[in-house]
Amino acid sequence: KPTNELIMYSTIPLQLPSLLEAPDSNKEELFIQKIRQCCVLFDFVSDPLSDLKWKEVKRAALHEMVEYVTTQKNVITDAIYSEAVNMFAINLFRTLPPSSNPNGAEFDPEEDEPTLEAAWPHLQLVYDFFLRFLESPDFQANSAKRYIDQKFVLQLLELFDSEDPRERDFLKTTLHRIYGKFLSLRSYIRKQINNIFYSFIYETEHHNGIAELLEILGSIINGFALPLKDEHKVFLLKVLLPLHKVKSLSVYHPQLAYCVVQFLEKDPSLTEPVIKCLLKFWPKTHSPKEDSLLDTGDHEEQDESVHVECEDNSPP
Repeated sequence: KPTNELIMYSTIPLQLPSLLEAPDSNKEELFIQKIRQCCVLFDFVSDPLSDLKWKEVKRAALHEMVEYVTTQKNVITDAIYSEAVNMFAINLFRTLPPSSNPNGAEFDPEEDEPTLEAAWPHLQLVYDFFLRFLESPDFQANSAKRYIDQKFVLQLLELFDSEDPRERDFLKTTLHRIYGKFLSLRSYIRKQINNIFYSFIYETEHHNGIAELLEILGSIINGFALPLKDEHKVFLLKVLLPLHKVKSLSVYHPQLAYCVVQFLEKDPSLTEPVIKCLLKFWPKTHSPKEDSLLDTGDHEEQDESVHVECEDNSPP
């Protein structure tokens, strides 16, 4: 079937036999049946007490499949790839609820309560299953690339704006695994993260997943080969550094500082343009940002490989 076609299953889940107890000749078919029954979606918001029995059937099936792909060998056959990706997409790729903070005021993790996903008892297990699927020794990227493609990555990245920190943490790990296993998607992933940052800096100044995306980038930057490509230097100066001028800098500053320092450790000659750029963004009326930028400077001073004097060290 086409790569981007989602197959919906509307029947009530059945209590199917255990995978481990099934004869070997039936295991693949039973595994597919269990994946398909987990494509049925339930209402956790307007009627959380509805279908409790069948919600538990789905939860138990997901839990069983997590254990199955973790402990058993040779269970991810060619037929499983499309089914697993389809089930993940049906459960996770959705319109996120409206922001609980629509005015874009600064989110304080210590003071503000995020909106938690009501369907998390199922979604957590879907994420867990998909991660175990990606991490399985049986997993073959060549077989999965028909289904885990650019459209899939784009929809995955859209979920990073979820207010639920538990979901963003799973997304961070999932995208990092995909980046590691699918070489052909790496450039596309970096480009789309750039687009999210551009929109955040110059348009919305509101996005819940900036810290998690920066954490992924910190690992990616750490793997950049030397000498650094020009496109990577442009990314530092035109994308990473302008993130310092957004009001909510304090929310993601530790991850941003780590990314910047990774660049400076790889190429100390970038120190002067980095410092000049930071001075350009120096806040005049916002003390939390001032503290964050001073902290960035402390990070850079700790890097013993950096020995560059800045000729122009006064704010513009």
